[in-house]
Amino acid sequence: MNLEMLYWHWLVLGILLAMAEIFVPSFTLLWFGAGALVVGLISWLAPLTFTTQLWLWVIFSVLFTIGWFKLLKPLMADHTKAGLAREAAIGEAGQVIRLPVAGGRGRARFTTPLMGDDEWDFIAADGGDALALGDRVFVKEISGNTLIVTTVS
Repeated sequence: MNLEMLYWHWLVLGILLAMAEIFVPSFTLLWFGAGALVVGLISWLAPLTFTTQLWLWVIFSVLFTIGWFKLLKPLMADHTKAGLAREAAIGEAGQVIRLPVAGGRGRARFTTPLMGDDEWDFIAADGGDALALGDRVFVKEISGNTLIVTTVS
């Protein structure tokens, strides 16, 4: 029995595998589908034996899968602290750019943005009497839109 797959068989297989990715959360069927599409395009340009087609499909599928998991996926990782707003902000260090007046709010600038902004109003946990411009403060707590900060003794 001699099995033969025409180029359009590979194209249909590739499309079906890519569509099946909707139902599989692993994000791997897409790359097997891409391999099948490449084999379909190569078979369209040059007739190949079924064994050669299978080997090409395996090779391209493995290359696409490795390329995704080793090269592309790490580039897409979210290295920000977004979504961890409170937990990410606690302990961050900033610099006083406006002193609190009469126990009110001061303003601090942070080197990395906290919750989308690099300048925040703050209330000093220890009253703020000993603060000076340029002092380092650390976020102790968050109260609404204001940070509660402390200084290092």
